[in-house]
Amino acid sequence: MNASPIKYLLTTVLLFSCFTSHAETLVVPYNNFYTHSKKIQGEDTNALQFAFGFKQVQSTELCTIHSAFIHTQKQDLPLSLIRQQRFTVPSDKVLKMARAEVVLELQQEANRCDMSVQLETKAEYLKPVYNKAELQMLLKQYQSFFNSMGSFLSFMMPEVQGLRLQFSGETQLHALPKGLSFKQGVLLLPSEWIAASNGLKLDTSPLRVTAVVRK
Repeated sequence: MNASPIKYLLTTVLLFSCFTSHAETLVVPYNNFYTHSKKIQGEDTNALQFAFGFKQVQSTELCTIHSAFIHTQKQDLPLSLIRQQRFTVPSDKVLKMARAEVVLELQQEANRCDMSVQLETKAEYLKPVYNKAELQMLLKQYQSFFNSMGSFLSFMMPEVQGLRLQFSGETQLHALPKGLSFKQGVLLLPSEWIAASNGLKLDTSPLRVTAVVRK
């Protein structure tokens, strides 16, 4: 005999409750993000952005974000998630003055997730082919950022030594140029290689491009 519609409905509600019971809302002042994003508003760093996520405590994994938006007294502005549970926020002094908040729905408990900030290139610089001028420009922008942050204490800041291209774990790159190695989804481009190269052609686009730094 088939189950009654009411019993079926109750079962569905219970299953949905089990699935969503661990979701938790985290509210963070917008100023916490603006403090970072305002540092890359100049032309010498206009190819870069800060990508924000929340790392699980005592883990290298990021917390799962179901949704994110900026809340003000007048409106809510949705935020789009980008690669691997990270997102960007607009750099807007008006939002800072309005004491806006970033509201996130997390799968994990909010007190088990700490903010993770990553400097990377914007999405338009994630592609399979780069000419030499593009690689040099990206390298120079990272150098400009760290130099500006160091100011008179530049000796304490990390030194940019190249570019780091990250791919998914399943990616296979073939026919790499001489002098380059690809390991565990990461391709490193030393600054010396960039200076001597004629560009780079890959099988697929990287997930992100960051700087190789040494303290």
